[in-house]
Amino acid sequence: MSRKHKSSKPYLLIFAALFISVLVLSGCHGSSGREEFAVPDGLDAGRKFEITFWAKNDTNKRQTEIYQNAAAEFEKVYPDIHVNIRLYTNYGDIYNDVITNIATGTTPNVCITYPDHVATYLTGSNTVVPLDSLIEDKRFGLGGSEVAFDSVKKDEVVPQFLEECTIGQNIYALPYMRSTEACYVNKTYVEKLGYELPDILTWDFVWEVSEAAMAKDADGKFVVNGQNVMIPFIYKSTDNMMIQMLRQKGYGYSDESGEILLFNDDTASILKTVAQHGKTKAFSTFKISSYPGNFLNAGQCIFAVDSTAGATWMGSKAPLMDISADKVVDFETAVRMVPQFDTSDPKMISQGPSICIFNKEDPQEVLASWLFAQYLLTDDVQIAYSNTEGYVPVTERARNTQQYREYLAMEGADDTEHYDIKIKASRLLLDNVDKTFVTPVFNGSASLRDAAGELIENCVKSVRRKQEVDDAYIQKLYGDVNSLYRLDQIGGDQEVKKDLGPLPAAAKLLLGGLAIVWCGIIISALLRFINEKKKKQPEII
Repeated sequence: MSRKHKSSKPYLLIFAALFISVLVLSGCHGSSGREEFAVPDGLDAGRKFEITFWAKNDTNKRQTEIYQNAAAEFEKVYPDIHVNIRLYTNYGDIYNDVITNIATGTTPNVCITYPDHVATYLTGSNTVVPLDSLIEDKRFGLGGSEVAFDSVKKDEVVPQFLEECTIGQNIYALPYMRSTEACYVNKTYVEKLGYELPDILTWDFVWEVSEAAMAKDADGKFVVNGQNVMIPFIYKSTDNMMIQMLRQKGYGYSDESGEILLFNDDTASILKTVAQHGKTKAFSTFKISSYPGNFLNAGQCIFAVDSTAGATWMGSKAPLMDISADKVVDFETAVRMVPQFDTSDPKMISQGPSICIFNKEDPQEVLASWLFAQYLLTDDVQIAYSNTEGYVPVTERARNTQQYREYLAMEGADDTEHYDIKIKASRLLLDNVDKTFVTPVFNGSASLRDAAGELIENCVKSVRRKQEVDDAYIQKLYGDVNSLYRLDQIGGDQEVKKDLGPLPAAAKLLLGGLAIVWCGIIISALLRFINEKKKKQPEII
């Protein structure tokens, strides 16, 4: 006997259609995640809260004490809110731990961070709380009527710094401290080489002096310092170096939509210049040679570029340093802007930590976290922290207090709290806020920043290995770095992905009803198809 077999494909297609329909209907509202935060009517009285605060302190004990004192004073005002502090020595570790904890739903409540990092955190659904409604809230916002301490008002925060915390259409962080980069100069050696130090450094000047400092005597020692070691120009953060050089020249880096503009002929021209001076060893980087302040203080460096926040490590009388006293060389230290291409239109990067708040299932817990974040902007915290390094307060109110003005006026009164280089570094930013800039922030901007620095690092390493940095080398380098940091996965016109929260009950009923109707239609069609097939089925012979 034989039987003609009918195909099973129609059944598979129908079941596939049914399956896809259910998926589409169930998933049309976006990815699952926490509900979008809404400001509660008030903070529950008598309820106990325990929040976590992740912060960076660079192993500076004074900064640790400031965080601890801030938490203790805050708890006096809000005794039902306890703050647990976890300290880190660098922002990279905070960033990595946050990324890990997003996956497990165990993020901190409040975190010291950078906007570039926040942009990556936002890829999770409702992970970071947008602060616009909190800032503007008349009860609990900045300067709110129901905040139990003297909260800073929104218009008392330096507008440029608050703007730096905007991602897309929303504010996702509060500025905490701000710094820029400075060039710490051994003025004694510059003059010994026969040069006069200008008020604003140019790249040409720094390159020329650096090459001149490479001269050696008959014994093979460097003439300028009489030592066997001299690295005239050391840059701590080569990502900032590349970014600032590009901005000063008006060259592409990235745009607001997240389009990568870094890999071009203009960048190549900068890399060739850097490689030229890396080849003579007149230029080096932190990753290659180590911390520039150590070489500066030992008389083995003339131009050391680092953050103004690191000013207490710079100079022969620096209160903090990692070399022994017998290695320190006495010299006059000058503080200047980073080198410029156009001294009539100087540009320098604005940087420094901000504060973000992570969303939680309990809006009350988020409100408690917000209150603590606000407390970090109060005058006492802002002034105390800015006194530890070359940071500046982010509020106009703190800057205009008599206490802070007196602090600045005591420049050089001692080599600790009023260390002259530290206060000079602070003034550098205070006097030039209008000349600062920030790079566009988007998901992937942190990787792009790393890639910018990697280009310089690789070129300097390569010329030291006797490789030629030519057009072919640079094109290959572009491809390697692009692949390493997966920049080809970053596209333009990015938007911050946002979970819309759970569906309202009415919407759920509507979608559920639609799903039932579609299921009924598909089942009816399936039964009709089967019946028709049975009628046409041939007899068995």
